[in-house]
Amino acid sequence: MADYTLYYWPLPFRGQFVRAVLAHVHASWDERDIDAIFALKDAVPAEQPVPHMGPPVLIDHAEDVCLSQMPAILGYLGRKHGLIPVDPAAAALTDKLVADANDVLYEMTLHNGAQMWTEQSWQAYVPRLERWMAIFEETGRRHGLTPASGFILGSGSAGIADLTAYALWGTMIARLPALEPMLVTTAPAVAGLCERIAQLPEQEELRRDSDTAYGNEWCGGQIGASLRAMLEAG
Repeated sequence: MADYTLYYWPLPFRGQFVRAVLAHVHASWDERDIDAIFALKDAVPAEQPVPHMGPPVLIDHAEDVCLSQMPAILGYLGRKHGLIPVDPAAAALTDKLVADANDVLYEMTLHNGAQMWTEQSWQAYVPRLERWMAIFEETGRRHGLTPASGFILGSGSAGIADLTAYALWGTMIARLPALEPMLVTTAPAVAGLCERIAQLPEQEELRRDSDTAYGNEWCGGQIGASLRAMLEAG
């Protein structure tokens, strides 16, 4: 049996944050198919292993733990595998960066696809996206991160904060390459961090598997198509 089971749509998006951490700690995991995801999602809360609205859902078989919500899953994995600082302030800052990343995903999909992007709404949003990049950049700068070296909270190795930055910005520019110049210009240290993490063997393998499984999809659906249309239009 695999160490973990992940329920998430066949897309990168929020699921890639969990996959990146599992790959980093060399855990084994399996992923359930669409029918199983819908069955779990649509079950009444009393019959779910963890009451939840939708994926991602992660089951830790060794500990008999089932969690939903990407920030909670990353917090659990980080604490279990020693990827979150012991210092309470640094731990809280890690949680804050995960929450920031979740906010970026929510905004980039216009509230999880509640609306579609138009040229006007996208152009109005671009300065806010640049600000999010700058927030991650300044956080790293204050802890010694440079384009060539370091980690976002000044640790000696990659932790949840770094893997979160990579899963957010690294995955985003890989799937939406038109955004790469914005990241390199606005957040060069974060871009460098993403590049270094992407070169780790376990992340290279995950990237190859994801490319095979998901093609160039990022968030999928109509909202993904409208976002890609805005970027292709320049």
